[in-house]
Amino acid sequence: VLHLRTFCDGSWLPQTHSFFILSNIFAANFSEQVVESFPSDISTGIYYGWACVGSGDVHKMVLSIGWNPFYKNTKKSVETHIIHTFKEDFYGEILSIAIIGYIRPERNFDSLDALIAAIQEDIEEAKRQLDLPEHLKLKEDNFFHLPGGKIVNNH
Repeated sequence: VLHLRTFCDGSWLPQTHSFFILSNIFAANFSEQVVESFPSDISTGIYYGWACVGSGDVHKMVLSIGWNPFYKNTKKSVETHIIHTFKEDFYGEILSIAIIGYIRPERNFDSLDALIAAIQEDIEEAKRQLDLPEHLKLKEDNFFHLPGGKIVNNH
């Protein structure tokens, strides 16, 4: 597992892919402007880390960076699945993330069920990795308390 320390924040857009609704897995897409400003040395794939909405609590997350080949996207996207159940919509809030490690490369799937199964495996792997002491301490990083609107790499 590759370990990273990349921090980013920005506004997000509602997720529209049907599998998120069908499988009860919800994700927030970063805006195109935020996606374009992502560091170029971060490869497409599935990552894990920490996420914070607005000035709220910090939660575990899984992040997909890429083209979503199952949906044949024409633009690169960055989708964050926060491993937490929110009581209300947080559209329009600033989403701050710390990308900590790499899970797997982006890939296509033969079926929606195969995609959902892979997402569930990614979530379980993220939970395992983020419970490790070296990753758990990053949940308290000062980045989550900085004023919004900054991108900080290799913090």
